[in-house]
Amino acid sequence: MRIIFMGTPAFAVPTLEALVGAGHEVVAAYSQPPRPGGRRGRELVPSPVQARAETLGIAVRTPVSLKGAEEQAAFAALNADVAVVAAYGLILPRAVLAAPRLGCLNVHGSLLPRWRGAAPVQRAILAGDAETGVGIMQMEAGLDTGPVRLEGRTSVDGKTTGALTDELAAMGAALMVRVLGDIDAYPPVAQPEDGVTYAAKIDKAEARIAFDRPAVEVERLVRAMNPAPGAWLEVAGERVKVLAAIADDGFDGTPPGTVVGSALEIACSSGVLIPTYVQRAGRGVTSAEEMLRGFPIPAGTRL
Repeated sequence: MRIIFMGTPAFAVPTLEALVGAGHEVVAAYSQPPRPGGRRGRELVPSPVQARAETLGIAVRTPVSLKGAEEQAAFAALNADVAVVAAYGLILPRAVLAAPRLGCLNVHGSLLPRWRGAAPVQRAILAGDAETGVGIMQMEAGLDTGPVRLEGRTSVDGKTTGALTDELAAMGAALMVRVLGDIDAYPPVAQPEDGVTYAAKIDKAEARIAFDRPAVEVERLVRAMNPAPGAWLEVAGERVKVLAAIADDGFDGTPPGTVVGSALEIACSSGVLIPTYVQRAGRGVTSAEEMLRGFPIPAGTRL
């Protein structure tokens, strides 16, 4: 098929690569404009999709918006059979949605209608969902409201956002190629009206660990915030990220936030959180055991 690809982060790259590998003609890649970054934060850095598309010899377009008539006309002039969208980050106007012959297909990282919106992977982990997945959705004007052509499922158990995102990205790429290989074999199925939830964008303030919650919930927070922005606690005025942790039983009745053992066991409203991998500000990732050798946090400390 003649395809317009629209995506921005690393999550979208496997789908772009799979389309090219399957022999489709990707006539253009749309991505968010380069953002300040680099070592000094001043260099404009292209998105992962832009960088990969350029190495594949695909023309890249990075409009700030698609609302203008000129941008919409340029999009339509590509005469695409379909637009494939994966975490693009811009709202597609109706004129854009309608321009390709087969419309726009989205790789969405949840089992719709569970977790419509910006952060479906993080919200699935935070909520303690047993499973999640990815759906190939026929896009319409509403926020992730379109019918689904095909979906895949996987367990959430013990996975971080980083690991789960990588898994869903690979799954979504394979499903998209499958649908495009025989699109009539996968007719769109309307989403159920029940069970709609919204995955709001993660606010950095959510990453601060509150120990007045059960340890199992705090452990989910640690996984949901890994790799970014990173769940954190404060010790002696210093911020320490917790990148991995274990939730355990015991110490009910101890004031939440109290260190109750030599291995940095921290009391929660129920159970204890035991950080296993941590990162002090400006330093590399270490085991909690290694950190404690040079940065002791004795039992009785209140965090």
